[in-house]
Amino acid sequence: MEEKVQEDWLDARLRDEAAYIDDAGFTSRVVQKLPARSVRRSSRAAILLAVTLVASVAAYFLAGGQWFVAERLTLLAMMPLTTMWLTAATITVLVMAGGLAMALSKTRSRLR
Repeated sequence: MEEKVQEDWLDARLRDEAAYIDDAGFTSRVVQKLPARSVRRSSRAAILLAVTLVASVAAYFLAGGQWFVAERLTLLAMMPLTTMWLTAATITVLVMAGGLAMALSKTRSRLR
């Protein structure tokens, strides 16, 4: 935390002491002539979705198809209630932790 305060102080000090050099509007003209920032269209999401679907279908057929699903549903229905609650709570905590980690990662990358 102290490091952040020191960086802010140093940053403010450097900004205050920087002398402005008048360029007769040259900088603003150059910035206005720059091309608009292009939006990168990534196919990463489509590729990940396709791979996930293919892997899910392959796992379904390799595990025995509908019999595997029926067997798992039967075991799930016969599971004790406390085990269901603990499983649901564990999955909830893991998903929330993953979301928090991603949010913190995005925040840190924007601060750089």
